[in-house]
Amino acid sequence: MLDDLWPTFRIEIATPRLRLRLPRENELARLAHIAGQGVHGPSERPFLTPWTDGTPQDRARSVMRGHWSALAGWRVDDWSLGLGVFGADGEPLGMVTVRARNFPVVREVATWSWLGIPHQGHGYGTEARKGLLTLAFDHLGAEAALSEVFQDNHASQRVSRRLGYRPDGISRDARGSEVLVSDRLRLERSRWAEVPHDDITVEGVDACRAMFTG
Repeated sequence: MLDDLWPTFRIEIATPRLRLRLPRENELARLAHIAGQGVHGPSERPFLTPWTDGTPQDRARSVMRGHWSALAGWRVDDWSLGLGVFGADGEPLGMVTVRARNFPVVREVATWSWLGIPHQGHGYGTEARKGLLTLAFDHLGAEAALSEVFQDNHASQRVSRRLGYRPDGISRDARGSEVLVSDRLRLERSRWAEVPHDDITVEGVDACRAMFTG
């Protein structure tokens, strides 16, 4: 069974309206198709990833390559878990990712996410992030969660601050000849403890804990 060979497929995070889990192949194709249709407007650029470049098929294939690459390259000291975001009826909405380097020592994670345009503005981003953070803090023993957000990405900024993240400096990235400035945000375990999340459940971690922590 696939779940026995790669037990992160057993992880399922349930929030009041969402289910977060590794997508199966057909589900991954559906999620990739959503990304191909767009995750933001054509005049916007809220991510460093060039989501508006190429054709919808190019963007869909990029999502699939990235997902497969993360699975194939998994190591205890460098891992990235990309989970599909599904509605209560099983409809795919987008993806969320939690990743870490040297997690057994550093105990810090970073997160990022995208939702299809039709599914934005309904609070799913905040709910999905809370699900990821519940996994990271309450089940894997993270001490901090990090996020980097463009200063004009107001939606993502609101999600982070609503969940208790605090400013942690800035970062600068190159996009061609342009410099892009992002706010670094940090959520400590003590702040996470103040965020209500009793309505979130996580299953399947015990079977794959060693993949995260050694």
